[in-house]
Amino acid sequence: MWTPIIVAGGGALFLGVLGGLMTPIGTWYRSLAKPSLQPPDWLFGPAWTIILGLAAWSAVTAWNAAPDQAARTDVIILFATNALFHALWSPLFFRARRPDWALIEVIFLWSSLVALVVGLWPISPFASLLILPYLLWVSFAAWLNYAIVRLNGPFG
Repeated sequence: MWTPIIVAGGGALFLGVLGGLMTPIGTWYRSLAKPSLQPPDWLFGPAWTIILGLAAWSAVTAWNAAPDQAARTDVIILFATNALFHALWSPLFFRARRPDWALIEVIFLWSSLVALVVGLWPISPFASLLILPYLLWVSFAAWLNYAIVRLNGPFG
């Protein structure tokens, strides 16, 4: 009973910490031209904490609602795929200093979220709905990423 909660919570915590460690806000980032709708830097930590908490809740809900092992395997594949693409964006944007590569990668992250919403719906509509804030935030982040590339490119 506790295993799904521990795994989902641990996964969310891992992604949150990894994202924080891979997101140095230094001179390079501060020197980039940003769109007028760019949120303040302090907002990203709380936003990601809420979003990853909702994703963990979604994972536990879907796991518990899954009618059989095949559905549970689908839940694992959907969340593992999303975790991989989630973990790749910050190193590309901040560590490699390649917002252009991150813009390509965010398409895969966004697609993994659409797959989660669609794939979880037959298992648990509630679990699917818990992913929507994540999808909306990544949609906004993708636009911010695009705007930064447009305002600052070329990179590399």
